[in-house]
Amino acid sequence: MSKKITITLLSICFIFQLHAQVAPNRYRVFFVDKNNNNYTINAPEQFLSEKAINRRLNQGIEIRENDLPVSKLYVDSLKSLGLTILNQSKWMNSAVIYSTDQELIDTLDQIGFIKSLKKLYPESIPPKTYSKTACSEYYTESDNSLSYGESGTQISMLNGHILHQNGYMGQGITIAVIDAGFYNSDILPAFDSLFVNNQVLDTYDFVAGDSEVYSDNSHGMKVLSIIAGNIPGQLIGTAPKANFLLLRSEDVNSEYSIEEDNWVSAAEYADSAGTDIINTSLGYTEFDDPSQNYTYSTMDGNSTFISRAADIAASKGILVVVSAGNLGDDEWKYISAPADADSVLTVGAVDAFAGYVSFSSQGPTFDGRIKPNVAAMGYQTVIQDISGQITKGNGTSFSAPIISGLAACLWQALPDLTNMEIISLIEQSAHHFSTPDYELGYGIPDFAKAANLTSIPFSLDSDFEIDIFPNPFSDNFKIYISNIHNYTTIELFNVLQQKVYHKQIYTPKTTELLQINNINNLPPGIYILKVSSGNSSLQKRVSKID
Repeated sequence: MSKKITITLLSICFIFQLHAQVAPNRYRVFFVDKNNNNYTINAPEQFLSEKAINRRLNQGIEIRENDLPVSKLYVDSLKSLGLTILNQSKWMNSAVIYSTDQELIDTLDQIGFIKSLKKLYPESIPPKTYSKTACSEYYTESDNSLSYGESGTQISMLNGHILHQNGYMGQGITIAVIDAGFYNSDILPAFDSLFVNNQVLDTYDFVAGDSEVYSDNSHGMKVLSIIAGNIPGQLIGTAPKANFLLLRSEDVNSEYSIEEDNWVSAAEYADSAGTDIINTSLGYTEFDDPSQNYTYSTMDGNSTFISRAADIAASKGILVVVSAGNLGDDEWKYISAPADADSVLTVGAVDAFAGYVSFSSQGPTFDGRIKPNVAAMGYQTVIQDISGQITKGNGTSFSAPIISGLAACLWQALPDLTNMEIISLIEQSAHHFSTPDYELGYGIPDFAKAANLTSIPFSLDSDFEIDIFPNPFSDNFKIYISNIHNYTTIELFNVLQQKVYHKQIYTPKTTELLQINNINNLPPGIYILKVSSGNSSLQKRVSKID
């Protein structure tokens, strides 16, 4: 049903002869170099797809030694000793091996081409079985409204609908979703057009070592529905016309460091296949083996295996989008890896009225950098469930794909920009750009504004324009409105979606300066201002302070 990418991904070799839950005898081996390699950086077409090479050329990125596959001589030497190679990483110059021969393992550090060895599992693992359970976020039933359905809120909050109205829906952009499984994605209604139009380019399961990703966990399916869903009147994704790689790296039945190796292999696979964007709604701080746990001091962007790899992915021109994590209410409270990586776009969560949601993991990184970078709607986000129903869920797992999809639309509109320039535009468009914090980072992006920061003109979805000042306000504020009709309606809504102010004003002139009074009794907080005139309306966020 899906169109497979016809490239030999020589940089990645998978010999998954054992399933992840079977045996604990797994080790990460680092090699000293890439000598005796069968490939050269002067012939990248032998190990990278044309699209991967063009991504580098378009962004002025050189082919480097870490693009080369791991030395086949080293891998073959390990095999000849009776070791099973589970996967390899060209970026990290490493391999994951399996062996029950402890005497052999103890001698590996004496081999000249082995730099170091790390055990990825404890001596024993409690037996677990695969299950097709939903992720930890919870869900509620949802009703339909408007053309986007209720998914319109999570898109219009970021002015993503304006990108769509201008014809940018992700066409020509490839997004790799690296997650825990895509249960029933091949038969659920939100993805009908995805498969009819051959937009799923490839799939791979880095846990089990096969291409079947539709019978595992449903978390990735829900994430995918936020980007690619297409049920008019119910759910429209942020980039429903993009192409996709569906890659499984997470084993929900256990939590061990080997899942970082799986993720790195998936990211390299995506790179070699020519992906533009990686969405990863995964994060790591604690493992089933406490000796593998991370501390806050390791959240510096350079200490963890997965964060270093995420930065390497970014150095290849890939826009890496990562959920901040759901530990804001936890004793830990901080972001997780790879959200701490300095070149990734880390996404926190807000509710439908732009308010910070307390579960959203916070910054800063241990070395003091702003994280998350931006935020999107991660509370009561509209998604598809395993039965095909449209529901709502909570988590930064669901705010990240909103950003990933709209970033694809923005990049489609601005194809000459680099991944880091796209990130910069997204940050600059956000509502807290001049005053970033450790809850929302630079704030909630405005993707129409991001596009208009360049020379690309974007048409808006209303006949009039408004400016609000001061914002934040304390007692009252003014609205400057242009191109309006005879009557204008002003409404304010609080974070509970309750209308707290309503006024209809006669506006005979095409341009008016309106004073909004009698609101000094409102409590401090975030409000949505809705201005309606004629057949058009605009919504803006306003903040009341003491």
